[in-house]
Amino acid sequence: MSSPFPIERAVESFCSGVIPWGPFYEHVVGYWEESRKRPDEVLFLKYEELCRDPKDQVRKLASFLGKSFCPTKNGDNDDDDDVVEKVLQRSSLGRLKELEVNKNGVLEIVPIPNAHFFRKGTVGDWKSCLTPQMAKRIDHLTQFKLRGTGLSLDDF
Repeated sequence: MSSPFPIERAVESFCSGVIPWGPFYEHVVGYWEESRKRPDEVLFLKYEELCRDPKDQVRKLASFLGKSFCPTKNGDNDDDDDVVEKVLQRSSLGRLKELEVNKNGVLEIVPIPNAHFFRKGTVGDWKSCLTPQMAKRIDHLTQFKLRGTGLSLDDF
């Protein structure tokens, strides 16, 4: 699958904050700060944490939403672990990649095929896409933008 535009251009746009969804760091820091001020209203999850301990993170999300896994809606007597496992299977990257909308749909705001938003889903796979110079630029920008917030993205 070819990229809609070169990775060098994507990194430049990201670092400049010129992307359709606005400056990344400002969004992340805004949600981070709100999650600290209003933890009952804003839940801040990191993808890496979700990958490291998916069951615990799904339980954390359910608790935040005020939902319980047992008993299930359809009356099954599945225990908590079975229901959590079903949630994880149904929301897995592999399953989401196979949905028709993600295989053939297009993001209309920037006409990019939805399939371009799905890669391996492996923590650290960015290393196979970015040059060391690109990674260093993003790391420096991340440290600068997150300085003083108490948020760290480099612990994975």
